[in-house]
Amino acid sequence: MKKSWELIDVHTHVNFNAYEEDGEATILRAHEKGIGMILVGSQIDTSERAVEYAKKYDSGVWAAVGLHPTHLQEAEIYKEELGGGAPGFSSRAEVFDHDIYKKLAEEEKVVAIGEFGLDYFRTDASIETKARQEKTVREHIALAKEVGLPMIIHCREAYDDMLRILREEKAEEVGGDIHFFAGDWEIAKQFLDLGFHLSFTGVITFTHQYDEVIHNIPLDRLMIETDAPYVAPTPFRGKRNEPSFVDEVARRVAEIREISYKEVARATTENAAGLFKLM
Repeated sequence: MKKSWELIDVHTHVNFNAYEEDGEATILRAHEKGIGMILVGSQIDTSERAVEYAKKYDSGVWAAVGLHPTHLQEAEIYKEELGGGAPGFSSRAEVFDHDIYKKLAEEEKVVAIGEFGLDYFRTDASIETKARQEKTVREHIALAKEVGLPMIIHCREAYDDMLRILREEKAEEVGGDIHFFAGDWEIAKQFLDLGFHLSFTGVITFTHQYDEVIHNIPLDRLMIETDAPYVAPTPFRGKRNEPSFVDEVARRVAEIREISYKEVARATTENAAGLFKLM
């Protein structure tokens, strides 16, 4: 990395409309605290915006490009479903376009393919929907292999299917991050066995549900994120989340593992820099 960053928020969405009025200021607040970030796309326009933002900075802002499963069909996502603090949105139906995403992926500041994945919570989870999502996951994995980039994977209420697909596609050849991990230790071990990293959000600051996973995961596979503008950590619950709050996630990880904050900061930053080859 051109500059030494104390923390890396490996999954944030300052490229979303929630920051339309103050995106640059939001990034600056994080940078002033020594926090770098990966801006993650969820469809073509937000992927393009992530790249545009990243290109403005010599260091501390990188991009990921991909098509989120929510955007494979038309849907209304309400604020309450997103944990508060961020507006809901209408999703248009987009079909994965290999050529467009490949062109974006070849930009210098793009460090990952994602986010993409399976979501049986916010979608109708019909046979047709699951098939469409699975096809798109396989297309993203193929692109990641083609361009030699790790993956950022979204998975909600679909871990068994995701593990099956990753094994079938030999996705460990490129690896990546299971973002916003919300499974138990048995599920976590299976992703770890495939060589994947797991990242955790501010949710860990107000529930003990993931303490076992965070306590047991090898420190060199653990990363931190905000998923901003969603799920702000304590003490910011109910507000719009932002990358500058990711230090609260690091503090909670330190408490759970009974190690120092500095050790968490060092390890998670090294993990992010190594996986995503941050320069």
